[in-house]
Amino acid sequence: MSQAKEPGYKDLPLGALILDAGNSEKYETGGWRTFMPVHDPKKCTNCLLCWILCPDGAIIVKNEKFAGFNMKHCKGCGICAEECPPKIKAITMVKEKK
Repeated sequence: MSQAKEPGYKDLPLGALILDAGNSEKYETGGWRTFMPVHDPKKCTNCLLCWILCPDGAIIVKNEKFAGFNMKHCKGCGICAEECPPKIKAITMVKEKK
């Protein structure tokens, strides 16, 4: 009985693109993180700039309000913290504890 061979790097599409639509949920990128976001609900005005600008869709919104982070998909890029309005700074980045 022969075993199926795992695909190698030569089998990936050019640029390692994900060609199947709607499957990004399968790709958990949270393990890449060095820093993680921390939200301060006392400071948050629910402007949702973090949600709009998060490249990974890792901001959870419920009833038009910030509801948390999806840490399976958060890479720790810090865009949410950087774009939180300067006078508010409801999101800060802290070193990930593994």
